[in-house]
Amino acid sequence: MSVRIVVLAAGQGTRMKSKLPKVLHPVAGAPLVGWVVDAAAGAEPDEIIAVVGYGADQVAAVLPDGVRAVQQAEQLGTGHAALMAIDAIGDVEGDIVVVLPGDAPLVTSDTLSRLIAGHREREPAVTVLTTRLADPTGYGRIVRDDAGEVVGIVEERDADETQRRIDEVGVSMYAFAGGELRRALNEVGTSNDQGEMYLTDVIGILAQEGAPIAAVEAPPMEVAGVNSHDQLADVGRVLRSRINQDWMQAGVSMLDPERVYIDPAVELDPGAVVFPGVHLRGTTRVAAGAQVGPDVFAEDSVIGPDSRVWYSVLRGAEVGANAEVGPFASLRPGTVLGEGTKAGTFVEMKNTSLAAGAKVPHLSYMGDATIGEASNVGAGSITCNYDGFQKHATVIGDRVRIGSDTMLVAPVSIGDDAWTGAGSTITRDVPAGSLAVERAVQREIPDYAARREAKESGE
Repeated sequence: MSVRIVVLAAGQGTRMKSKLPKVLHPVAGAPLVGWVVDAAAGAEPDEIIAVVGYGADQVAAVLPDGVRAVQQAEQLGTGHAALMAIDAIGDVEGDIVVVLPGDAPLVTSDTLSRLIAGHREREPAVTVLTTRLADPTGYGRIVRDDAGEVVGIVEERDADETQRRIDEVGVSMYAFAGGELRRALNEVGTSNDQGEMYLTDVIGILAQEGAPIAAVEAPPMEVAGVNSHDQLADVGRVLRSRINQDWMQAGVSMLDPERVYIDPAVELDPGAVVFPGVHLRGTTRVAAGAQVGPDVFAEDSVIGPDSRVWYSVLRGAEVGANAEVGPFASLRPGTVLGEGTKAGTFVEMKNTSLAAGAKVPHLSYMGDATIGEASNVGAGSITCNYDGFQKHATVIGDRVRIGSDTMLVAPVSIGDDAWTGAGSTITRDVPAGSLAVERAVQREIPDYAARREAKESGE
């Protein structure tokens, strides 16, 4: 008995008031539909099909390899979307077809596995995933007979007073017997205000026929859908809490996990310490003993063992062991800091490498530069790497001392053990062991202040 999971991801989501397809709205580092597909994959089905429609190419582009996209050219309702998937699959007789909304990112693989297992055990026409809510307003109520068997779902508009007091509701997640689903879909009409086919009508058809209906209950937190930005924020808090809880259980220390934001693809080693205000995004990796934060944004970067990064931004950068970054540093793509290095206060680097022990402690910009072992760059120094047309490289050797406020006009090379005088503009290569100084001769103009004041006052 094959299991096929259909994720409905075709709608626009007009209540989001955005041109972006609803299922692509990012939450906790991944699009809504990505969380649903990941949960579906964890249930180990034989196939996952995503029905796409509005923004079809955009949605299909984020689907993992192996997930088949089926297009619903006209968005004619959830029932029509399910029919598009069934038609694409072909023969579903004897299969279990699970149908999920693409905007419910909190559902877990364990719950989907329980839904599938419950359906296998009883083999009904459909197994409905349900939950219990303190306030079930707006949801279809699960109606059971005296024996506790499900006999139907009553929409709120059709429910009587007794039925409205039922706290068990349907959440638009189902496991169908494939043949029963196809047959019932062919009977679903469009005689409603929207002129659409609703998947809930399939349940009504099966219930009227007396077909067996089973139910599996899920925690309310897992089945919340997203229809607005405030709901998006709500599920984001839950997902971040899950991510952070998993990392803390794996040995990562967090002082205030409610203020830590970690994408699902990030990797952290046991023994890493994460302070409040930290955003770890993309494929960032943090090694054991590293202290990250407070207030760090790191994307697609590596933070090495026993290093410290605080009040800084890293994008596509690599920080080696025992290195220090910040406060208020910006490491741009291509920056590689070796062991024991430092990129200090108000330092910006782009496509620059620091060999072991090299330091750029304050107020400097290093772009397209290679800095050798144990070299030191004085405050206020800059690599002038762009001539208006091309970028050029600066090479600084080992044990070099760059004086404060040095302008290194690339392309230029500074040899091992060389020095530059503070305030110099270096336009030519500096031989190893040399001191390069470029300054105008200092002049003093006597009585300048009094003469200037007289000029300004017209005397």
